[in-house]
Amino acid sequence: VQLQASGGGLVQTGGSLRLSCAANGNGFSINVMGWHRQPPGKERELVATVTSGGTTNYADSVKGRFTISRDNSKNTVYLQMNNLEHEDTAVYYCSALVRISGRVGLADYWGQGTQVTVSS
Repeated sequence: VQLQASGGGLVQTGGSLRLSCAANGNGFSINVMGWHRQPPGKERELVATVTSGGTTNYADSVKGRFTISRDNSKNTVYLQMNNLEHEDTAVYYCSALVRISGRVGLADYWGQGTQVTVSS
């Protein structure tokens, strides 16, 4: 299973960006998909998650500004980021909790990261 993220870039404070992450491969199903971020000089932190049934969870810092969604038919997760703040500057990583056919348990997969820079 490979996760391919896209959509990062440079935006001014108050602007918007939409990140996408597609999971590719064969013989798997995805339980939870999510986005994490790592600001410069800081630890990686959770941004938002969405289950296969559509239940979402957000970090307090992004509630009301970011929206996570997924298209199960495309194994793709999106992160719509509005009203961006300088503090949202980070490398954003997508993740997927995956069940591989024929294997017991779930495995965690990560995308390569995409840079989001918000200029103040």
